[in-house]
Amino acid sequence: MKKLLILFLFIQPGAGFAQEPVRMDKSPATSGPGLEKFQESLLKPLIKKQYAAKTDSEKAAAAKELTDQFEACLQTSGSFDLDYDSLKKDIQLLRSPDNTFRIINWDVQKSDGTYEYYGFIQSKFIQITKHGMFRKTRIETMQLYPLIDRSTEIKNPDNAITDNKKWFGMWYYKIIPSKTKTRTYYTLLGWDGNDKYSQKKIIDVLSFDNNGVPHFGADIFNFQKKYPKRIIFEYSATCNMSLKYSNQKDSIVFGHLAPIEPQLEGQYQYYCSDMSNDGFGFKKGKWNYGADVNAVNDKDEKDKIYHDPRKPMAGNESNTIITRQKRKKKDK
Repeated sequence: MKKLLILFLFIQPGAGFAQEPVRMDKSPATSGPGLEKFQESLLKPLIKKQYAAKTDSEKAAAAKELTDQFEACLQTSGSFDLDYDSLKKDIQLLRSPDNTFRIINWDVQKSDGTYEYYGFIQSKFIQITKHGMFRKTRIETMQLYPLIDRSTEIKNPDNAITDNKKWFGMWYYKIIPSKTKTRTYYTLLGWDGNDKYSQKKIIDVLSFDNNGVPHFGADIFNFQKKYPKRIIFEYSATCNMSLKYSNQKDSIVFGHLAPIEPQLEGQYQYYCSDMSNDGFGFKKGKWNYGADVNAVNDKDEKDKIYHDPRKPMAGNESNTIITRQKRKKKDK
């Protein structure tokens, strides 16, 4: 019987062992809807497996399987143009407005209520080669960078500049391009479930060096005479905080946080929005802070910056964040 059991485990695919990523040359199609459908058929069961896992070790193993298979899919020629629409309920696929890169990421909630994040940056990199004084050759290549969540190792995240190998993990829901004289910065709005007691909204910054390597954090904030590399708001797990972008005013508007009692100042698990709004406006290459701003803007369906935070909406920002907030409350 023992021999039969061992034989059974070896012949059953995925029984007791992680499966190897499926090679993309086995796809029935090389591009377009056929390739997308094939890749989705590989990824969906792994997504389901990850979210069905019970223990932290099972979740970590399932997340690795999903990461390995997703990497194999994203390395396929033509994958940058695939939308993976059927995966968007559980996986964030956020494309930059200039269509030069996209962020693919997702989360895993651990048994202690903390979160770990996974993902990739998939980008188009233009390499320009000079031939003599007048001739130039432009070669476009696709680059893929895994995002490795090292949040617990970053001691001072407000002032840290890191790369994809030491990533301050979060769930991104908005990309805002901002140009300076020297480069283009992509301001990112994100959410972090943090733990059972508090959650975070974060304004991060992504930029690319001359080799196309991504870097997070930048000196483009002027926040109450301080100059952090990213902005982190921490507040109660039972409260909502608005953090959104106004395309018409080119400003980031967010709910002002305050402790529910004065004596609880500094204990962020007791902070909630006090119904006023502050914001950042982009000027002279920096996001400059302004207190008590007017958050009333004309409705902009493209950016989906208007919604009742208690009600789900069609866009990724509200649905995904609210789903995760409900998951936290249910677990508590």
